[in-house]
Amino acid sequence: MTPQPRPLAPAAPPQVRPGPGGAARAPGLPSATGAWRHSLRFRLALTYSALALLMIMLVSAGVVILLLSRMDQQFTDRLNERADTLAEAITGSGQGLGRTASGPTAYTMLIDKSGQVIAASPILREYDRSPYPFGQQGRVDIQDTTVRAVQRPVGDFGTLWVGLPEDDLIAARESALSALLIALVFTPLLLLLVGWWVGKRSLSGLEHAATLADRLDPTRSLDTLPLPTREDEVHRLLSALNRLLVRIEAGQAREKQLLGQIVHELGAPLTVLRASLARAGERTGDAEVMRASLVADELTFTTQDLMQLARGQLEIRLAWHYIPATTLRDRLDRLVPGTAFTGQWSVGILCDPDRLTQALRNLLANARRAAGPDGTVTLNLTETPECLTFTVRDSGPGLPTDLGERIFDPFVSGSGSSGLGLSVSRQIAAMHGGTLKGANHPDGGAQFILTVPSAALADEEDEEDT
Repeated sequence: MTPQPRPLAPAAPPQVRPGPGGAARAPGLPSATGAWRHSLRFRLALTYSALALLMIMLVSAGVVILLLSRMDQQFTDRLNERADTLAEAITGSGQGLGRTASGPTAYTMLIDKSGQVIAASPILREYDRSPYPFGQQGRVDIQDTTVRAVQRPVGDFGTLWVGLPEDDLIAARESALSALLIALVFTPLLLLLVGWWVGKRSLSGLEHAATLADRLDPTRSLDTLPLPTREDEVHRLLSALNRLLVRIEAGQAREKQLLGQIVHELGAPLTVLRASLARAGERTGDAEVMRASLVADELTFTTQDLMQLARGQLEIRLAWHYIPATTLRDRLDRLVPGTAFTGQWSVGILCDPDRLTQALRNLLANARRAAGPDGTVTLNLTETPECLTFTVRDSGPGLPTDLGERIFDPFVSGSGSSGLGLSVSRQIAAMHGGTLKGANHPDGGAQFILTVPSAALADEEDEEDT
Protein backbone atom coordinates (compact mmCIF):
# COMPACT_ATOMS: atom_id res chain seq x y z
CA MET A 1 0.00 0.00 0.00
CA THR A 2 1.34 3.38 -0.98
CA PRO A 3 1.49 5.66 2.08
CA GLN A 4 -0.91 8.58 1.94
CA PRO A 5 0.51 12.09 2.05
CA ARG A 6 0.71 13.55 5.53
CA PRO A 7 -0.53 17.06 6.37
CA LEU A 8 1.99 19.81 6.22
CA ALA A 9 3.92 20.49 9.37
CA PRO A 10 3.32 23.85 10.99
CA ALA A 11 5.68 26.66 10.27
CA ALA A 12 8.81 26.65 12.32
CA PRO A 13 8.49 28.96 15.34
CA PRO A 14 10.66 32.06 15.57
CA GLN A 15 14.17 31.29 16.71
CA VAL A 16 14.94 32.12 20.31
CA ARG A 17 18.19 32.92 22.05
CA PRO A 18 19.11 31.41 25.41
CA GLY A 19 18.91 33.92 28.19
CA PRO A 20 20.71 33.79 31.54
CA GLY A 21 20.65 30.33 33.04
CA GLY A 22 19.81 28.68 29.71
CA ALA A 23 16.22 29.94 29.50
CA ALA A 24 15.06 30.70 25.99
CA ARG A 25 13.68 34.08 25.16
CA ALA A 26 12.49 35.78 22.00
CA PRO A 27 14.89 38.09 20.16
CA GLY A 28 14.80 41.69 21.36
CA LEU A 29 13.02 40.87 24.63
CA PRO A 30 14.63 41.59 28.01
CA SER A 31 15.69 38.66 30.14
CA ALA A 32 13.55 37.65 33.12
CA THR A 33 16.07 38.95 35.62
CA GLY A 34 16.24 42.35 33.94
CA ALA A 35 12.59 42.67 32.94
CA TRP A 36 11.66 44.87 35.89
CA ARG A 37 14.48 47.30 35.05
CA HIS A 38 13.32 47.56 31.43
CA SER A 39 9.64 47.88 32.34
CA LEU A 40 7.95 51.16 31.46
CA ARG A 41 5.55 50.46 34.30
CA PHE A 42 8.43 50.30 36.79
CA ARG A 43 10.08 53.45 35.46
CA LEU A 44 6.80 55.36 35.64
CA ALA A 45 6.17 54.11 39.18
CA LEU A 46 9.72 55.00 40.21
CA THR A 47 9.49 58.48 38.69
CA TYR A 48 6.08 59.04 40.25
CA SER A 49 7.37 57.89 43.65
CA ALA A 50 10.48 60.08 43.47
CA LEU A 51 8.50 63.21 42.51
CA ALA A 52 5.81 62.47 45.09
CA LEU A 53 8.46 61.88 47.76
CA LEU A 54 10.14 65.17 46.92
CA MET A 55 6.83 67.03 47.17
CA ILE A 56 5.96 65.28 50.41
CA MET A 57 9.36 66.10 51.87
CA LEU A 58 9.00 69.78 50.97
CA VAL A 59 5.41 70.05 52.19
CA SER A 60 6.03 68.00 55.34
CA ALA A 61 9.17 69.92 56.20
CA GLY A 62 7.30 73.19 55.76
CA VAL A 63 4.38 71.98 57.88
CA VAL A 64 6.67 70.68 60.65
CA ILE A 65 8.72 73.87 60.67
CA LEU A 66 5.55 75.97 60.84
CA LEU A 67 4.08 73.76 63.55
CA LEU A 68 7.22 73.85 65.68
CA SER A 69 7.55 77.61 65.28
CA ARG A 70 3.93 78.07 66.35
CA MET A 71 4.45 75.80 69.35
CA ASP A 72 7.61 77.68 70.29
CA GLN A 73 5.81 81.01 69.91
CA GLN A 74 2.94 79.80 72.09
CA PHE A 75 5.43 78.62 74.72
CA THR A 76 7.21 81.97 74.66
CA ASP A 77 3.90 83.86 74.89
CA ARG A 78 2.85 81.72 77.84
CA LEU A 79 6.16 82.36 79.62
CA ASN A 80 6.02 86.10 79.01
CA GLU A 81 2.39 86.25 80.14
CA ARG A 82 3.25 84.44 83.33
CA ALA A 83 6.22 86.69 83.99
CA ASP A 84 4.20 89.85 83.34
CA THR A 85 1.38 88.70 85.63
CA LEU A 86 3.73 87.94 88.53
CA ALA A 87 5.69 91.18 88.03
CA GLU A 88 2.49 93.23 88.03
CA ALA A 89 1.28 91.48 91.18
CA ILE A 90 4.54 92.22 92.97
CA THR A 91 4.90 95.86 91.91
CA GLY A 92 1.20 96.59 92.36
CA SER A 93 0.83 96.18 96.10
CA GLY A 94 3.79 94.27 97.27
CA GLN A 95 1.41 91.60 98.50
CA GLY A 96 2.25 89.36 95.60
CA LEU A 97 5.74 88.67 96.86
CA GLY A 98 4.73 85.31 98.17
CA ARG A 99 3.28 84.34 94.80
CA THR A 100 6.76 83.93 93.44
CA ALA A 101 7.00 80.68 95.31
CA SER A 102 3.48 79.38 94.72
CA GLY A 103 3.03 75.78 93.48
CA PRO A 104 5.46 72.88 93.85
CA THR A 105 6.55 73.05 90.19
CA ALA A 106 6.79 76.83 89.83
CA TYR A 107 10.13 78.20 88.67
CA THR A 108 10.37 81.75 90.11
CA MET A 109 12.99 83.69 92.00
CA LEU A 110 13.13 87.25 93.30
CA ILE A 111 16.59 88.78 93.07
CA ASP A 112 17.53 91.98 94.92
CA LYS A 113 19.70 94.69 93.45
CA SER A 114 22.84 93.14 94.90
CA GLY A 115 22.25 89.88 93.04
CA GLN A 116 21.08 87.92 96.05
CA VAL A 117 18.08 85.57 95.75
CA ILE A 118 15.67 86.73 98.46
CA ALA A 119 12.74 84.46 97.56
CA ALA A 120 12.36 81.29 95.48
CA SER A 121 9.71 78.71 94.69
CA PRO A 122 9.96 75.34 96.50
CA ILE A 123 11.60 73.56 93.55
CA LEU A 124 14.36 76.24 93.58
CA ARG A 125 14.86 76.23 97.35
CA GLU A 126 18.58 75.39 96.92
CA TYR A 127 19.12 78.87 95.43
CA ASP A 128 17.23 80.74 98.20
CA ARG A 129 19.37 83.22 100.17
CA SER A 130 22.30 82.68 97.82
CA PRO A 131 23.79 84.60 94.89
CA TYR A 132 21.80 84.38 91.64
CA PRO A 133 23.67 81.75 89.51
CA PHE A 134 22.30 82.08 85.92
CA GLY A 135 23.21 85.57 84.79
CA GLN A 136 21.44 86.52 81.53
CA GLN A 137 20.94 82.95 80.26
CA GLY A 138 17.60 82.40 78.55
CA ARG A 139 17.73 78.59 78.85
CA VAL A 140 19.15 76.68 81.88
CA ASP A 141 19.22 73.09 83.12
CA ILE A 142 17.74 72.55 86.56
CA GLN A 143 17.60 69.04 88.02
CA ASP A 144 17.81 67.41 84.57
CA THR A 145 15.06 69.66 83.27
CA THR A 146 15.54 72.25 80.54
CA VAL A 147 13.95 75.52 81.66
CA ARG A 148 13.43 78.59 79.51
CA ALA A 149 13.54 81.81 81.59
CA VAL A 150 12.82 85.53 81.35
CA GLN A 151 13.41 88.41 83.75
CA ARG A 152 11.21 91.35 84.72
CA PRO A 153 12.11 94.42 86.82
CA VAL A 154 9.89 94.76 89.88
CA GLY A 155 10.68 98.24 91.13
CA ASP A 156 12.44 98.49 94.46
CA PHE A 157 12.28 94.75 94.98
CA GLY A 158 14.89 94.11 92.27
CA THR A 159 14.35 91.57 89.44
CA LEU A 160 11.83 88.78 89.01
CA TRP A 161 13.16 85.59 87.34
CA VAL A 162 10.48 83.31 85.87
CA GLY A 163 11.15 79.95 84.19
CA LEU A 164 9.00 77.43 82.38
CA PRO A 165 10.04 73.77 81.75
CA GLU A 166 10.46 72.84 78.08
CA ASP A 167 9.93 69.09 78.54
CA ASP A 168 6.53 69.09 76.85
CA LEU A 169 7.78 71.27 74.01
CA ILE A 170 10.83 69.06 73.44
CA ALA A 171 8.67 65.92 73.50
CA ALA A 172 6.29 67.45 70.96
CA ARG A 173 9.21 68.48 68.74
CA GLU A 174 10.73 64.97 68.88
CA SER A 175 7.34 63.37 68.13
CA ALA A 176 6.87 65.59 65.08
CA LEU A 177 10.36 64.83 63.76
CA SER A 178 9.88 61.08 64.37
CA ALA A 179 6.57 61.12 62.51
CA LEU A 180 8.24 62.97 59.61
CA LEU A 181 11.10 60.44 59.51
CA ILE A 182 8.71 57.47 59.54
CA ALA A 183 6.68 59.06 56.74
CA LEU A 184 9.81 59.59 54.65
CA VAL A 185 10.83 55.94 55.13
CA PHE A 186 7.51 54.20 54.42
CA THR A 187 5.92 56.66 52.00
CA PRO A 188 8.29 55.86 49.08
CA LEU A 189 7.57 52.12 49.40
CA LEU A 190 3.84 52.72 49.53
CA LEU A 191 4.00 55.12 46.60
CA LEU A 192 6.08 52.66 44.56
CA LEU A 193 3.57 49.85 45.14
CA VAL A 194 0.63 52.11 44.35
CA GLY A 195 2.39 53.48 41.27
CA TRP A 196 3.20 49.94 40.09
CA TRP A 197 -0.43 48.89 40.48
CA VAL A 198 -1.77 52.03 38.78
CA GLY A 199 0.78 51.66 35.97
CA LYS A 200 -0.15 48.02 35.49
CA ARG A 201 -3.82 48.90 35.10
CA SER A 202 -3.12 51.89 32.89
CA LEU A 203 -0.69 50.06 30.60
CA SER A 204 -2.47 46.70 30.52
CA GLY A 205 -3.76 47.40 26.99
CA LEU A 206 -0.28 48.26 25.77
CA GLU A 207 1.21 45.15 27.39
CA HIS A 208 -1.46 42.96 25.80
CA ALA A 209 -0.79 44.55 22.42
CA ALA A 210 2.96 43.99 22.81
CA THR A 211 2.32 40.30 23.55
CA LEU A 212 0.16 39.96 20.45
CA ALA A 213 2.67 41.84 18.31
CA ASP A 214 5.45 39.54 19.49
CA ARG A 215 3.43 36.55 18.29
CA LEU A 216 3.05 37.90 14.76
CA ASP A 217 4.72 35.71 12.18
CA PRO A 218 6.12 37.88 9.38
CA THR A 219 5.96 34.90 7.02
CA ARG A 220 2.17 34.79 7.41
CA SER A 221 -0.54 37.38 7.05
CA LEU A 222 0.14 40.37 9.31
CA ASP A 223 -3.10 40.60 11.29
CA THR A 224 -3.80 43.96 12.88
CA LEU A 225 -3.77 44.45 16.63
CA PRO A 226 -7.04 44.86 18.58
CA LEU A 227 -7.71 48.43 19.70
CA PRO A 228 -8.80 49.35 23.23
CA THR A 229 -12.22 50.93 23.72
CA ARG A 230 -10.77 54.05 25.33
CA GLU A 231 -9.25 56.46 22.81
CA ASP A 232 -6.12 57.41 24.70
CA GLU A 233 -2.42 57.42 23.87
CA VAL A 234 -2.35 53.61 23.75
CA HIS A 235 -5.22 53.65 21.23
CA ARG A 236 -3.37 56.11 19.00
CA LEU A 237 -0.15 54.10 19.24
CA LEU A 238 -1.86 50.83 18.29
CA SER A 239 -3.70 52.55 15.46
CA ALA A 240 -0.39 53.79 14.07
CA LEU A 241 1.08 50.28 14.39
CA ASN A 242 -1.89 48.80 12.54
CA ARG A 243 -1.47 51.27 9.70
CA LEU A 244 2.23 50.37 9.59
CA LEU A 245 1.38 46.64 9.46
CA VAL A 246 -0.99 47.24 6.57
CA ARG A 247 1.71 49.10 4.66
CA ILE A 248 4.27 46.36 5.41
CA GLU A 249 1.92 43.64 4.20
CA ALA A 250 1.14 45.57 1.03
CA GLY A 251 4.84 46.09 0.40
CA GLN A 252 5.59 42.41 0.96
CA ALA A 253 2.84 41.43 -1.46
CA ARG A 254 4.25 43.74 -4.13
CA GLU A 255 7.77 42.41 -3.56
CA LYS A 256 6.62 38.78 -3.79
CA GLN A 257 4.64 39.50 -6.94
CA LEU A 258 7.58 41.24 -8.58
CA LEU A 259 10.00 38.50 -7.52
CA GLY A 260 7.65 35.81 -8.82
CA GLN A 261 7.35 37.53 -12.18
CA ILE A 262 11.12 37.90 -12.52
CA VAL A 263 11.72 34.25 -11.61
CA HIS A 264 9.01 33.09 -13.99
CA GLU A 265 10.55 35.06 -16.84
CA LEU A 266 14.00 33.63 -16.09
CA GLY A 267 12.87 30.06 -15.52
CA ALA A 268 11.98 29.02 -19.05
CA PRO A 269 15.14 30.36 -20.78
CA LEU A 270 17.36 28.87 -18.08
CA THR A 271 15.70 25.46 -18.46
CA VAL A 272 16.33 25.47 -22.21
CA LEU A 273 19.90 26.72 -21.73
CA ARG A 274 20.61 24.09 -19.09
CA ALA A 275 19.34 21.24 -21.27
CA SER A 276 21.23 22.50 -24.33
CA LEU A 277 24.51 22.83 -22.46
CA ALA A 278 24.08 19.38 -20.89
CA ARG A 279 23.59 17.76 -24.29
CA ALA A 280 26.47 19.72 -25.77
CA GLY A 281 28.74 18.68 -22.93
CA GLU A 282 27.82 15.02 -23.33
CA ARG A 283 28.34 15.21 -27.09
CA THR A 284 31.59 17.14 -27.19
CA GLY A 285 33.15 16.51 -23.79
CA ASP A 286 34.46 20.10 -23.85
CA ALA A 287 35.55 21.29 -20.38
CA GLU A 288 34.32 24.86 -20.96
CA VAL A 289 30.90 23.59 -22.02
CA MET A 290 30.75 21.32 -18.96
CA ARG A 291 31.64 24.30 -16.73
CA ALA A 292 28.95 26.41 -18.40
CA SER A 293 26.48 23.57 -17.82
CA LEU A 294 27.30 23.62 -14.08
CA VAL A 295 26.77 27.40 -14.01
CA ALA A 296 23.38 26.88 -15.66
CA ASP A 297 22.54 24.29 -13.00
CA GLU A 298 23.51 26.82 -10.31
CA LEU A 299 21.31 29.50 -11.83
CA THR A 300 18.41 27.08 -12.19
CA PHE A 301 18.52 26.12 -8.53
CA THR A 302 18.88 29.79 -7.54
CA THR A 303 15.69 30.60 -9.43
CA GLN A 304 13.96 27.70 -7.68
CA ASP A 305 15.09 29.11 -4.32
CA LEU A 306 13.82 32.54 -5.30
CA MET A 307 10.49 31.07 -6.39
CA GLN A 308 10.07 29.31 -3.06
CA LEU A 309 10.98 32.50 -1.22
CA ALA A 310 8.44 34.46 -3.31
CA ARG A 311 5.63 31.95 -2.79
CA GLY A 312 6.25 31.32 0.86
CA GLN A 313 5.86 28.03 2.69
CA LEU A 314 2.07 28.22 2.98
CA GLU A 315 1.61 28.46 -0.79
CA ILE A 316 3.63 25.32 -1.57
CA ARG A 317 2.16 21.83 -1.42
CA LEU A 318 4.39 18.78 -1.27
CA ALA A 319 3.98 15.92 -3.73
CA TRP A 320 4.58 12.92 -1.47
CA HIS A 321 6.28 9.82 -2.89
CA TYR A 322 7.93 6.77 -1.39
CA ILE A 323 11.33 6.40 -3.07
CA PRO A 324 14.49 4.38 -2.45
CA ALA A 325 17.26 6.39 -0.87
CA THR A 326 19.53 5.33 -3.71
CA THR A 327 17.36 7.27 -6.16
CA LEU A 328 17.92 10.42 -4.12
CA ARG A 329 21.64 9.64 -3.91
CA ASP A 330 21.97 9.24 -7.69
CA ARG A 331 20.26 12.58 -8.31
CA LEU A 332 22.51 14.36 -5.83
CA ASP A 333 25.62 12.69 -7.28
CA ARG A 334 24.81 14.12 -10.70
CA LEU A 335 24.05 17.59 -9.31
CA VAL A 336 27.07 17.89 -7.01
CA PRO A 337 29.88 15.71 -8.39
CA GLY A 338 32.63 14.68 -6.02
CA THR A 339 30.36 14.03 -3.02
CA ALA A 340 31.22 10.99 -0.88
CA PHE A 341 28.07 9.11 0.22
CA THR A 342 28.23 7.04 3.41
CA GLY A 343 25.74 5.37 5.68
CA GLN A 344 22.52 3.43 5.14
CA TRP A 345 21.34 4.20 1.61
CA SER A 346 19.31 0.98 1.32
CA VAL A 347 16.31 2.47 3.15
CA GLY A 348 13.14 4.04 1.73
CA ILE A 349 12.14 7.68 2.11
CA LEU A 350 8.65 9.23 2.19
CA CYS A 351 9.15 12.74 0.85
CA ASP A 352 8.70 15.17 -1.97
CA PRO A 353 11.71 14.05 -4.04
CA ASP A 354 12.12 17.37 -5.85
CA ARG A 355 11.96 19.45 -2.69
CA LEU A 356 14.19 17.17 -0.61
CA THR A 357 16.68 17.01 -3.50
CA GLN A 358 16.63 20.81 -3.61
CA ALA A 359 17.29 21.06 0.14
CA LEU A 360 20.17 18.55 0.14
CA ARG A 361 21.61 19.91 -3.09
CA ASN A 362 21.78 23.39 -1.50
CA LEU A 363 23.67 21.99 1.49
CA LEU A 364 26.08 20.02 -0.71
CA ALA A 365 26.68 22.97 -3.07
CA ASN A 366 27.52 25.22 -0.11
CA ALA A 367 29.82 22.53 1.28
CA ARG A 368 31.60 22.09 -2.04
CA ARG A 369 32.00 25.86 -2.36
CA ALA A 370 33.51 26.05 1.14
CA ALA A 371 35.77 23.01 0.71
CA GLY A 372 37.10 24.05 -2.69
CA PRO A 373 38.00 21.74 -5.60
CA ASP A 374 40.58 19.83 -3.52
CA GLY A 375 38.46 19.52 -0.36
CA THR A 376 36.11 16.75 0.71
CA VAL A 377 32.33 16.77 1.03
CA THR A 378 30.47 13.82 2.58
CA LEU A 379 26.77 13.05 2.93
CA ASN A 380 25.96 10.43 5.54
CA LEU A 381 22.50 8.87 5.98
CA THR A 382 21.42 7.07 9.15
CA GLU A 383 18.04 5.63 10.05
CA THR A 384 16.33 5.27 13.42
CA PRO A 385 12.74 4.19 14.15
CA GLU A 386 11.83 7.87 14.49
CA CYS A 387 13.70 9.68 11.74
CA LEU A 388 16.16 9.72 8.88
CA THR A 389 19.21 11.90 9.43
CA PHE A 390 21.24 13.42 6.58
CA THR A 391 24.61 14.77 7.74
CA VAL A 392 26.54 17.03 5.34
CA ARG A 393 30.13 17.73 6.30
CA ASP A 394 32.93 19.55 4.49
CA SER A 395 36.63 20.18 5.02
CA GLY A 396 36.32 23.95 4.64
CA PRO A 397 37.07 26.71 7.17
CA GLY A 398 33.73 26.32 8.96
CA LEU A 399 30.83 28.66 9.65
CA PRO A 400 31.44 32.29 10.67
CA THR A 401 31.02 32.40 14.45
CA ASP A 402 29.56 35.92 14.36
CA LEU A 403 26.53 34.87 12.29
CA GLY A 404 25.14 32.10 14.51
CA GLU A 405 21.52 31.26 13.66
CA ARG A 406 21.42 34.18 11.22
CA ILE A 407 23.14 31.87 8.71
CA PHE A 408 19.63 30.52 7.97
CA ASP A 409 18.15 33.95 7.24
CA PRO A 410 17.49 34.81 3.58
CA PHE A 411 20.31 36.65 1.82
CA VAL A 412 22.74 36.07 4.70
CA SER A 413 25.82 34.14 3.57
CA GLY A 414 29.27 33.48 4.86
CA SER A 415 30.53 31.69 1.76
CA GLY A 416 29.91 34.11 -1.08
CA SER A 417 26.65 32.46 -2.25
CA SER A 418 23.26 34.09 -2.71
CA GLY A 419 22.34 33.34 0.87
CA LEU A 420 19.08 31.63 -0.06
CA GLY A 421 20.11 27.97 0.02
CA LEU A 422 20.22 27.43 3.78
CA SER A 423 17.00 29.37 4.34
CA VAL A 424 15.15 27.36 1.71
CA SER A 425 16.62 24.06 2.96
CA ARG A 426 15.42 24.73 6.50
CA GLN A 427 11.99 25.65 5.16
CA ILE A 428 11.78 22.41 3.17
CA ALA A 429 12.87 20.39 6.22
CA ALA A 430 10.12 22.03 8.27
CA MET A 431 7.55 21.27 5.56
CA HIS A 432 8.55 17.59 5.83
CA GLY A 433 8.07 17.72 9.61
CA GLY A 434 11.82 17.75 10.24
CA THR A 435 14.61 20.10 11.24
CA LEU A 436 17.86 21.53 9.92
CA LYS A 437 20.72 22.56 12.19
CA GLY A 438 24.22 23.76 11.45
CA ALA A 439 27.44 24.02 13.43
CA ASN A 440 31.19 23.67 13.16
CA HIS A 441 32.53 20.14 13.54
CA PRO A 442 35.05 19.63 16.39
CA ASP A 443 37.58 18.25 13.86
CA GLY A 444 37.16 21.23 11.51
CA GLY A 445 34.80 22.25 8.76
CA ALA A 446 31.06 22.86 8.82
CA GLN A 447 28.40 20.24 9.50
CA PHE A 448 24.68 20.44 8.71
CA ILE A 449 22.18 17.89 10.01
CA LEU A 450 18.81 17.56 8.24
CA THR A 451 16.23 15.19 9.73
CA VAL A 452 12.88 13.99 8.38
CA PRO A 453 10.45 11.48 9.93
CA SER A 454 11.09 7.90 8.87
CA ALA A 455 8.74 6.06 6.52
CA ALA A 456 8.06 3.43 9.22
CA LEU A 457 6.77 6.14 11.55
CA ALA A 458 4.59 7.53 8.75
CA ASP A 459 3.05 4.06 8.17
CA GLU A 460 2.18 3.76 11.87
CA GLU A 461 0.55 7.20 11.88
CA ASP A 462 -1.51 6.32 8.80
CA GLU A 463 -2.69 3.06 10.40
CA GLU A 464 -3.72 4.91 13.56
CA ASP A 465 -5.67 7.43 11.46
CA THR A 466 -7.55 4.65 9.70
